[in-house]
This record gives sequence, C-alpha cells and structure tokens, in this order.
Amino acid sequence: MKFDVLTLFPEMFETLNSSIIKRAKEKNLIEINLINIRDFSKDKHKHVDDTPYGGGAGMLIMPDVVYDAYSSVKSKNAKVIYLSPKGKLLNQNKVKELAQSEHLILLCGHYEGIDQRVLDEIVDEEISIGDYVLTGGELPAMVLIDSVSRYVDGVLSEDSTDEESFSDSNEYLLEYPAYTRPLEFRGKIVPKVLTSGNHQEIERWRKEQSIIMTYKKRPELLTKEQREKAIKLINKK
Repeated sequence: MKFDVLTLFPEMFETLNSSIIKRAKEKNLIEINLINIRDFSKDKHKHVDDTPYGGGAGMLIMPDVVYDAYSSVKSKNAKVIYLSPKGKLLNQNKVKELAQSEHLILLCGHYEGIDQRVLDEIVDEEISIGDYVLTGGELPAMVLIDSVSRYVDGVLSEDSTDEESFSDSNEYLLEYPAYTRPLEFRGKIVPKVLTSGNHQEIERWRKEQSIIMTYKKRPELLTKEQREKAIKLINKK
C-alpha cells in the first residue's frame, strides 16, 4: 500500500521510522512518501497561506499550492483523505475499508484550514480521529497510517488482529485483560484459569472478560442482552 502525505511539517513523521511501521516499510509492504506543500509555493519566501476573505482570525492555506502538491502524486486509483475535525469519525470498520486501497493521499491541514475550493476539487473523504481540535492534520495522519497499515497483508501475523478490541471475531467488544510473568506481582496472582492448560475454559473466560471490560469502560457498545450478561457475570463473582 502506498501513502502520500501532503504536509507543511514532514519532519513530524519521523516517528514512523520505528517499530512495526519501519519493518513494514523495509519489507516493501507499505510505502510512505512525505510531500512538503511549501515546496510548491509561488514566491521566494515560500508563503503558502493568506488571510481569509471576509475577515476572521488566522490564516488559510492557499488552494493552488495544495493542488500542485496533489498533482505531483495523484494516480488513477488514489483516494484523497483530508484529516479534519469536521470529518467522519475514524473507526475500525473504516480502517479495514481503507486497508483495501492501493493508494491513499492524506492531506494535512494547518493554521485555520485550507481554501474550500481545492477541498471540493480533490478530496474524496474527510476523516476525524476525535471530537477535538488539534493544531494540524499531521498527528491524525500518523494515526490513520498506523491503524490502516496493521491490516495490510504481511504487516502483522495472520491472527494478531483477530481478538483485539473492535475486531469482528471479538464482536466489537473491548479486548480481555492479558497477563505475563511473573506469576505474582505485588500480591496479585495471574487468574488460575490462564495457567490451567484448559484451552476451552481459557477461551470462555476471555470472552466473559471482554464483555465485563466493555460494560465497565464502554457500555454504549453493548447490546441490551450483552449488558444483562455482563451484570450476571459481575454478580456471579
């Protein structure tokens, strides 16, 4: 999969040169290109923004520099995403849908935003990572790249995403609690079922814990039947 990121601050993406994303890039499973919008400025001072017509605070990124940056990487199969607090909220379904794409162009806004005319011209979809405002679209772009890359074939082992929070196989429940060595930590012992070797009981326990965890932290995700089941499991303890 190919990601082209249109940004004023390409240096912010240095964090993607580590861990799983770095290994995926080295294996040529994903490609991440950073395109500096400022390189397409029309004046010697590299200005890319100007005051908005009609007045108001802040500066807007001009449409021509954005369009030229986009034109330098556009392709027939490219999907252009503008990272914006006005967009639809990113969720796991959208992540998996985007993972089927061949080429994503991510447009990062800054200052007070981008001239609407170029957004209307090139953007296929606006996406937000939450109901809050950041200083720019760079952090949301990194979140999208990280979450989508995990579903690209070969980036993770085949079953790594099966039991995660919001996965299909986990019925969109939160992930169950996990434990490792040592067996005892500050007086707390790993649940006995996990050391029993009984895989059927372990699977049952994990499913129950996912329901309980979701009830305690994100009850709005549960159906009425699941909430009732969670209450019974908690009371059974």
